[in-house]
Amino acid sequence: MTDFNTELTTRLVRYCAIDSQSDMDNPTAPSTDCQHDMLDLMVEELTEIGAAEVTKTSYGTVLATIPGTAEGPTIGFLAHVDTAPQFNATGVKPRVIERYNGGAITFPDDPQLALTPEEFPYLAEKIGDDIVTASGTTLLGADDKAGIAIIMTAMRHLIENPHIARPTIRVAFTPDEEIGRGVDEKLPADLGVDFAYTFDGQELGEVVHETFSADFAKVTVKGVSIHPGNAKDKLVNAIHLASRLVETLPQATMTPETTEGHQGFIHAIDMNGSADEMVVRFILRDFELAGLEAKGALLRQVCATIAATEPRASITCEITPQYRNMRYWLEDDMTPVELARAALADLDIEELSVPIRGGTDGSRLTELGVPCPNLFTGMQNVHGPLEWISVQDMVQATSLCLRIAERAAGPR
Repeated sequence: MTDFNTELTTRLVRYCAIDSQSDMDNPTAPSTDCQHDMLDLMVEELTEIGAAEVTKTSYGTVLATIPGTAEGPTIGFLAHVDTAPQFNATGVKPRVIERYNGGAITFPDDPQLALTPEEFPYLAEKIGDDIVTASGTTLLGADDKAGIAIIMTAMRHLIENPHIARPTIRVAFTPDEEIGRGVDEKLPADLGVDFAYTFDGQELGEVVHETFSADFAKVTVKGVSIHPGNAKDKLVNAIHLASRLVETLPQATMTPETTEGHQGFIHAIDMNGSADEMVVRFILRDFELAGLEAKGALLRQVCATIAATEPRASITCEITPQYRNMRYWLEDDMTPVELARAALADLDIEELSVPIRGGTDGSRLTELGVPCPNLFTGMQNVHGPLEWISVQDMVQATSLCLRIAERAAGPR
């Protein structure tokens, strides 16, 4: 196996140090100016390694071509540049723990924080690996800058080794995946591939072809504002109504912290406003469309019930589709999944095929007609300060990317 350790480590550390958090409240594409720092760097680096047709689109996706040396289907490899808005991602200080010894990993900027193999058993499997984390007050951003590092390393290797047979490859680095807006409607045509892969998965061996279906819900509660000194029988406090709404929803079931496997949930992600008006935002998740619709219906019912207790208030519930379970389309054509499985077997990596309790750009791409399963990178504990990744897992993912390209190639 080619030694990609140093290149992957260097790339990941460089990318993670760049602020590129997305913002759900901003309708632009990308949703934040800082994402352009990563996108522009991708244009620069793709050009430097000799990729062709390097472009940044009007909707903020960077595209490039790696010319083929053999016949075969045109394949896409994708990763996203944005980091999650759920936790601080400004001022990330990546650090590399070489040859991890199996003990607790502490964090210089938060001495109370610890990453332990007892709490996270996958870490116990990585003794001797090089582990990358942040410093304790930010997420790392391996989701999905690890995917970018993997793809960039693999594409650089292919360009420098033209004797390696591969079909034409298209690369796409998207913004705003974390807020469900990573795939513009123009992307399938602009990408121009037969099928694709996102490198946005977790444990070694993951080949994911089943994801959540997802909706986003915005509940607006409008009360009646008046000076509290004159509020008797006049004030309608939107904060109280919004709190009652959240408390009325299931607490012991149907939340992320009480579900697993194929169970879906309703998740309140934030609540903002004042006594006059409150906005509560939810994500709805289920593997089946019927279950997703039922969760939306339940949320609307609770809104109507709370509204009925106070006719002077106004409660509206807007539900917007985000993405759908890629299984609905991939089960009709498993070609890219079978290709990835064969490549894993070539590398003696045991396949881990599980439904993921999340989604990727591949979910939306698949829905739009581009079959796109998701592959592992090694990232763990994403969207929080305990995020980490093994460089050696990234090496395996890079080898998988290369082997998929080789297997897809027909005769010269």
